Amino acid sequence: MRKTNETYDVVVCGGGLAGFCAAVSAARHGAKTCLVQDRPVFGGNSSSEIRVTPHGAAAFHAYARESGIVSELLIEERARNHEEIFENGWTNSVWDMTMYDMAMNTPNLVFHLNTSIFDVIKDERRHIQAIVGRVGGAETEITIAGKVFIDCTGDGIVADLAGCEWRMGSEGRSEFNEYHAPELASKDTMGNSIHFRARDMGRPVPFRAPDWAVKHEDASYFYEDGREPKELRGGYWWLEIGVPWDTIHDAEDIRHELTRHTLGVWDWIKNKDPKLRDKAANFALDWIGQVPGKRESRRIMGQYLMTEHDPAGLTVFPDEIAFGGWFLDLHTPGGLLAAHSEPASAENYTQTSEYAVKSYCGPYGIPLRILIAKDTDNLMMAGRNVSVTHAALGTVRVMSTTALMGQAAGIAAWEAIERNIAVAKVPEQEQAVFAVQQKLLRDGCFLPNYRNEDPADLARSARVMASSEARCYGLGPFSTGAHEGLSVWRDQNHRTKDDRLHTARSQWIAVGVSSSADGNAAGGAEIRSLSVCLSSHAPDAQTLRARIVPVDHIWDYQTDAYPALAETELLVPPGDNQWIDWKVELTEQNGLAAGRYVRLELSANPEVEWHKAGAIEPGHVAAMDIGMGRMRRYDNGVTLSFKVDPPQACYGASNTVSGVTRPHAYTNVWRSDPREPLDQWLELEWDEPQRIGQVELTFPGHLLREYHAYSPFYRDAQCPKSYSIQIWEEGRWRTLHQEPDNYQRHRRHRLAEQTATTRLRIAVHATNGDPSAAIYEVRCYE
Repeated sequence: MRKTNETYDVVVCGGGLAGFCAAVSAARHGAKTCLVQDRPVFGGNSSSEIRVTPHGAAAFHAYARESGIVSELLIEERARNHEEIFENGWTNSVWDMTMYDMAMNTPNLVFHLNTSIFDVIKDERRHIQAIVGRVGGAETEITIAGKVFIDCTGDGIVADLAGCEWRMGSEGRSEFNEYHAPELASKDTMGNSIHFRARDMGRPVPFRAPDWAVKHEDASYFYEDGREPKELRGGYWWLEIGVPWDTIHDAEDIRHELTRHTLGVWDWIKNKDPKLRDKAANFALDWIGQVPGKRESRRIMGQYLMTEHDPAGLTVFPDEIAFGGWFLDLHTPGGLLAAHSEPASAENYTQTSEYAVKSYCGPYGIPLRILIAKDTDNLMMAGRNVSVTHAALGTVRVMSTTALMGQAAGIAAWEAIERNIAVAKVPEQEQAVFAVQQKLLRDGCFLPNYRNEDPADLARSARVMASSEARCYGLGPFSTGAHEGLSVWRDQNHRTKDDRLHTARSQWIAVGVSSSADGNAAGGAEIRSLSVCLSSHAPDAQTLRARIVPVDHIWDYQTDAYPALAETELLVPPGDNQWIDWKVELTEQNGLAAGRYVRLELSANPEVEWHKAGAIEPGHVAAMDIGMGRMRRYDNGVTLSFKVDPPQACYGASNTVSGVTRPHAYTNVWRSDPREPLDQWLELEWDEPQRIGQVELTFPGHLLREYHAYSPFYRDAQCPKSYSIQIWEEGRWRTLHQEPDNYQRHRRHRLAEQTATTRLRIAVHATNGDPSAAIYEVRCYE
């Protein structure tokens, strides 16, 4: 056995999305970083070995997709990959290579694949000195020393070997009074899964299950117990088993049982299912996974234990470093061996049941303290092994959320090293927490309760103006867009779904800001009238209660928190596609606030349809009432048909220095007038010359919906494709950087020379399809 020794600043153990983002983040900030992964590929559950597609907050909230490193990866994968995204089982090696390519192109990062950790070296001071790993197939043992260690192994292997306290199983309801906790504590966990993939061969293909496969004869097992095989191609998350086995030590037994069950499920579909047997005639198995994907095992106790009350109650943490928005998704222990696979699926994902309403949460902030082990001074964790209860794990465990925690852990580790303090001390120092938050924001991440306050960002002191600015007029059911490749943006020339008002529904509308001559906000707000496009299917006129209420942001789902600015009853005569007008006459004098959102609400009436618009108005979202004083996103992230007069000036140039890089409390984006041809430009101006050596840009795109919505070779239409960075010099504009073929949303450009100037322009020459040039944020640094 060959033995080697290596030393680094940061050692990340586990190469799933959490660990990968932690390692890349630390390395990018200057830490000498080592990433240790026990598989031959990066990605963990998302890799081509397991093929669970990353989920996150955008599954439930419009404009809530995770940004930062995970966004870079997913945008790059979509731009490169010929394969469509289809739930579980369809990830191919292009994704593995996208991650491998980023690792190879990251300075300061060294990685060891196929390396399993089996020992931890500690001193007497609660301090980890090194981990010891063995390289599979290479007869090599590596001892890796470091200053900070980040356990992203999922099972908490490093923390366990280091003697840290951990929990496994579920807390009883009495411990934290969590709605989703069982009455009694238990060791039961959510199960492991394997996936399969099937292909249409274009001709009948027989299938005969081996004798050792599970035999199914009862249709109710699938169609009444939350296991409906909705797709012939695969993607069945409910191919899951945990109890009575231990998800760590019995993983191989679980894998074998899952293989038996998967073949049995396919045998049912191909040969017995009365609904699918004929449809499945031409389908053949293409792949069956043999590496189990885990949902739950050890949870390492940290400086704070996050309970379900935090995401459900939107706790604001001073050390917020990430966000989540998946629902409190707790699979039934036992999986395929239980009565049903998940309470939500057993309810057929009903959106308005008590269970559904109390499971829906976010977007919510996540604190740094759940990433720091309480029993050592230099161990962090990110992923599904963080310091949360079993109930809270139901929401933070999804991969896009864990990726954000990983990126934050990498930055916090390096911040501790730079400040020469133990990482356990970072949450205690306000300036250290501020630095971590500001670095995350600068690196393209989003924090719900914090914004850019970087004192080094020269753009924050600039006046901002633009060649033109779009206005919001509203959209109708037959409006069209230019966002081919994303189903919700694709041109739509007819209604495709019943939009009856079975429950109350709301549309967010951004209130415009009038501009002064220099392009900056000058105040003023006015909405004279609103119109909505409705169809009534009743033989007589129907009435709807209409209200306009102020809201804090686009995810403000409270239904009764604010008094109405205006309310009325709308009369809707029988007929289709009618524009119903309301003279609201709102101004600042009666409470309308510029630079904020209001919510237009219509009451329930199942005889009336409020039609979706045929396109998306950027930053304008819709929601539906789900009861218990709450709303949730309507459909998959759409704009409802409305018109506003006067058109709202809500896409001004000053939005690019708001400090927020997505729609939230406001649109936060500059969009040029789509009626004006490109080139269009955004300009920053200072009274005194500024020395600028680096320009950082955040563009629109890849925020509205989850990764699953995006087609092969996708490049978001809203994202500028060709642009240049120019400075004003000796009475003319001089180009310092030209970008010819962009599709990423976050770009950082170190200029060839540091230049003193009073004016800087970003000129957009072409987009990837949208008629408007658009930018969320510009930053400038010396």
